[in-house]
Amino acid sequence: MTRPFAVTDLAPAVPFYLPIGNECTLFEHAYRRHLPLLLKGPTGCGKTRFVSHMAARLGRPLFTVACHDDLTAADLTGRFLLQGGDTVWSDGPLTRAVREGGICYLDEVVEARKDVTVVLHPLTDDRRILPLERTGETLRAPDDFMLVVSYNPGYQSLLKALKPSTRQRFVAVEFDFPPADTEVRVVAGESGLAPERCRTLVALAGRLRELKGHDLEEGVSTRLLVYCASLMADGVGLEEAVMCCLIEPLTDDPDVKKGLVALARIVLG
Repeated sequence: MTRPFAVTDLAPAVPFYLPIGNECTLFEHAYRRHLPLLLKGPTGCGKTRFVSHMAARLGRPLFTVACHDDLTAADLTGRFLLQGGDTVWSDGPLTRAVREGGICYLDEVVEARKDVTVVLHPLTDDRRILPLERTGETLRAPDDFMLVVSYNPGYQSLLKALKPSTRQRFVAVEFDFPPADTEVRVVAGESGLAPERCRTLVALAGRLRELKGHDLEEGVSTRLLVYCASLMADGVGLEEAVMCCLIEPLTDDPDVKKGLVALARIVLG
């Protein structure tokens, strides 16, 4: 059976992450004080990399769940499965993180079904427990367990939003795309492309992000910039890399696409 989540084992290497503010220190404070953490920010701005970085930095296993419309509470807590004619209980990622003492990260938590947030509530207050009705267990979270969730406020709607009763159970940190100089360092460090060439891509991304809410639903992510720079570092030409990574992923509208191409040619010279 394929796991609907990813488990990152302890590793000596800490994933590259360049802090923008005091988010790393705040994460450590929340971890030590057993506080759940909510990260909010646009797609591809570094939320998931930040959590991976902090889990490795703290030496804790990371259980990452990509939330979606069909994700249920049972997907997180576990279920009984048939194995060789026997019925065996299989822990879900949230239960494993509580049992083993790790960081459980729910990416885009607003995409999950409503029963998921109900399961999280006992873990996000002073009780720090996970009731498992199907097994009759009540697990108490150890000191080295932490719950982290994230979402993109730009995609929120009345049907997909965290209720105030849920939001107020978390310490919240707002993420955004890094300042230009920092983003150049990130893109260059991740791709291996020369910083001066990355600076041009970051400048274009800044102009494209100004179109968010007008011609574009979402701006260019730092992730896409890294993809673009990586292609260029591997020998792909500037124009082709920009088209594949910074324009085509943003829109299918032919007229908007033509406008983006024209803007790119102006910025890139």
